[in-house]
Amino acid sequence: MMVMTALLLLLQNSLHTENGNTMKPIPITAVHVANKYEKWDGAERNRFVQTNGVSTSNPVTQVAAKETKETKKTNVALGNLQHMIYNNQSSYGVEGTAEANTPVHIEVTDADGKQVSADVTANKEGLFQTSINGSRLKNGNVQVKAAAGEQAALKTVEKDGTFYELNKKEQEKWHISNDGTHPIESTKGMNDALQFAKANALKTFKVPAGTYMVKKENPALWNDPSACINMVPNITFWLDENAVIQKETNASEVYSTVCVGYGADNVTLKGGTYKGDKDTHDYSKKQGPSFPGTHENGIGISVYAAKNLTIDGVKATNFTGDGAGIGGKGTLLQDIYPDHFESGSLDTNGNKVADPTKIRLKAPIPFTKDILKTEPYFEMPNAKNLPYLYDVYFYQANGSFLSSYSVNTRKEVVQIPKSAASFKAVFKKANTSGVYGEFWSKALATNVTVKHSDFSFNRRQGITVGGADHVTITDSVFHDIKGVAPESGIDVEGGYGENGMMNKNIFIKNNKFYNNNKYDVILYDGHDGVVEGNHFGSRGKIGLAVSEPFTNAYIKNNTFDANSIYAYHDITFEGNSIKDGLMSITGPRAVVDGMTFDKTMFSLSSRVPFGIEAKNLTLNNMDLNVWVNPVHVSNVTINGGRVGGQAPDGSTFDNLKVLNHPGTSFVRGTYNNCMFESSPTATGGTHVDYNGTYTFQNCTFKAAKGTFNVGSKDANVTIQNSRFDINGDTTVLNIPMGKQINVVNNTITSGLLPGMNKAVIKVGDYWNKDKPFQVGQANITGNTITTGAAVEGISTIYGGVNAPAYRVQNNILHKAFLKVKPKDIVNGNQEHPN
Repeated sequence: MMVMTALLLLLQNSLHTENGNTMKPIPITAVHVANKYEKWDGAERNRFVQTNGVSTSNPVTQVAAKETKETKKTNVALGNLQHMIYNNQSSYGVEGTAEANTPVHIEVTDADGKQVSADVTANKEGLFQTSINGSRLKNGNVQVKAAAGEQAALKTVEKDGTFYELNKKEQEKWHISNDGTHPIESTKGMNDALQFAKANALKTFKVPAGTYMVKKENPALWNDPSACINMVPNITFWLDENAVIQKETNASEVYSTVCVGYGADNVTLKGGTYKGDKDTHDYSKKQGPSFPGTHENGIGISVYAAKNLTIDGVKATNFTGDGAGIGGKGTLLQDIYPDHFESGSLDTNGNKVADPTKIRLKAPIPFTKDILKTEPYFEMPNAKNLPYLYDVYFYQANGSFLSSYSVNTRKEVVQIPKSAASFKAVFKKANTSGVYGEFWSKALATNVTVKHSDFSFNRRQGITVGGADHVTITDSVFHDIKGVAPESGIDVEGGYGENGMMNKNIFIKNNKFYNNNKYDVILYDGHDGVVEGNHFGSRGKIGLAVSEPFTNAYIKNNTFDANSIYAYHDITFEGNSIKDGLMSITGPRAVVDGMTFDKTMFSLSSRVPFGIEAKNLTLNNMDLNVWVNPVHVSNVTINGGRVGGQAPDGSTFDNLKVLNHPGTSFVRGTYNNCMFESSPTATGGTHVDYNGTYTFQNCTFKAAKGTFNVGSKDANVTIQNSRFDINGDTTVLNIPMGKQINVVNNTITSGLLPGMNKAVIKVGDYWNKDKPFQVGQANITGNTITTGAAVEGISTIYGGVNAPAYRVQNNILHKAFLKVKPKDIVNGNQEHPN
């Protein structure tokens, strides 16, 4: 019968038999994987004892004795193994334990079956160690096997021969200090190590804990590349969470700490802290006559037209300018002056032709700049006394004409045909006096992702996006930006209008902003941006500013906490919320959809008629103001607020609800299917205060005590097919003045009680009855008026001196009655006393 028992390395200090006698401990080396003796009955136990010749009745002792006497196998185990990386792959250490003086065979095998091996003998303590060369093994999981006799131990480790660690040995090799000293040597050493990584196709560059000082710029140089850690392409620069890249204290207005330049593509900056010299910087010196003296361009991570960059889990803090600057690279191809031109044009074959209305370049501009090999396009972003629209003629290397292209938009980017070697330009201008222009190649940073990072305590910005295409900034925090304008968490500003760089396809998502001194996010220039799911928490500041040079912005599902929104044109807001703030939007082509507002000043100031559309909004304890030009408002609910503003005629309000209001005025326009319901204690009612045209169709007015009052003699007011439910003892429609008043086909229920100078609908004013009339025309037709008491339903008797005939026709009055002037046109009315 097979015997299975647990692993026993050593019995207790003494083993007791059932009769109380003791046995000395017996060392055990054999391995068994189960222990079944506790389940045996007496007969099985006796058979085991008889078969194995053990006289003691203790089954544990019986098993121990048997294993030691007859089995005695060799035990082997592997110790803790490191991952196999570039640093250790050629001498990879393997260690473990076995029986003393036992030979151990080591094999390391990759996924393809390729194998390296070594033989070693355990020492008298049972320890063994050796090394193998695993550099030829395939990257991925590799199996390490240690075999001794019939026993073997297995472990799987990861091999990544492209992973490089800047450990202590490597730091000494490259003369890098990790204690914040020796900035010159450390910066050079870091750059040398990165070049080594590039030459050896290494993919990950791991920097352990410590402080690594980056040297300050040479003030005599406009650009000092030796004062920056310069990234190489195809690398992950991975800082330990306790690693700090520190900029040396300096007096430069412009500096960079880590540079990701043009050509350094496919880079990831991961983890750690990038720290500037803000607290120790010398701000007293102006770097040169062309510098502003503001010391606002000290940057942590500087990106110059790199592609496929990821910044993940970093902290960029305490810089005199920005935590990160993501920008492009500009290369001047040619600047052109009057002597570069001659009169005339070019025909469809690129040949010269006379044309006194045009000027052309005398000589072609060659495409010889290196940047054009990888960025085959150019533009004319800066010109003086030259039109920005022009014709381009491309020529091959032998001078033969290739093709032509017409530039139809300002600063248009022109694609260079593959076989083009040069070009000429023709401008519609009769002379060359004072002309000047510049042709540039402008490469943008492309496909940049910033995530899970912290940008804080910088003077100017958390991040500046200043020339980029497809940038995503997500799941990061931006806070405590203060010191020099604009003091913003993120500023998308390339200075494109001033011969700068274009920004496009910018995505700012799921970030948190707080305690920034002026702004959280600025979209200053560029086009096509999405700002989604962010929390704007810099209270009392500007949460979002979208400036005129930025177009096609989509602002979705953000939360604005006690700050402001300023936006211009070509913008859509959807699903956002704002409280205790301010929102101002000017249009045109602006949409505000699905937003919730709490205690916020909300102003629609459209630059052009109907340049703003507001829909599906909820406004709590605040007003809706419309200024400058008419707009379209639909499905908007205002709780506890008013409608206001003095936009001219023409606004349209569909399904507007103004609930629990304390009294509200109206904006000029047409109100369709709207509801106006005052708070239970409000006495202000609703009122038309200004001239213009006001039309109410299918609307509802509810109040305990609220009068609809017309307060402008030049107002044209039409109320039709609407309903008034006014429970209190008050006039429902008070019309002391107005130009043209139409009250047609409405249903009115009133709680008015009898009294002097009281009526449900009152045209004119008792106190001005002896003065010239102020209601030009009134048409009160087809209404149904129901009161609880016998009161004046429609009164025109106080219309004033020389008041015209008003039309009072086809009205139905329940309990109420008419009181009209003799000259009024009155017919078809019905008065029902009950």
